[in-house]
Amino acid sequence: MGEGDAMHLTEHGLRPAGRGGFMHHELDELRRTMALEVVRRFTPREIRAQILANLHRWRRQGVWGAAYKEWQDIAEGLDDGELFAAMLGRDENAVRLRQSAPFVGLLPKEQVRKLNEEAAG
Repeated sequence: MGEGDAMHLTEHGLRPAGRGGFMHHELDELRRTMALEVVRRFTPREIRAQILANLHRWRRQGVWGAAYKEWQDIAEGLDDGELFAAMLGRDENAVRLRQSAPFVGLLPKEQVRKLNEEAAG
């Protein structure tokens, strides 16, 4: 148990939550690992193109959120540092943005599967 870990209240007292999936920090670390793999394989220009293509498609499909506008601004900008900070940062803003990461589709499915398996232990 660590600070911030989920607990369940039962008739026998407080117990750690079951491990049915990833904890929040584990899930973000997986997202960050996937983002790092994207950064290793693609240029900022290629990443921006994928981000904008996904955002365009999602908007057309009626799927849009505030984080997508932030990603759009980042992708339309020329600051690679801002792009990498959003993709790889450990601050609250980067963690929040990675929850709506629009650079999906760049990694091969086999690589995504491998990263998921490694994260699951």
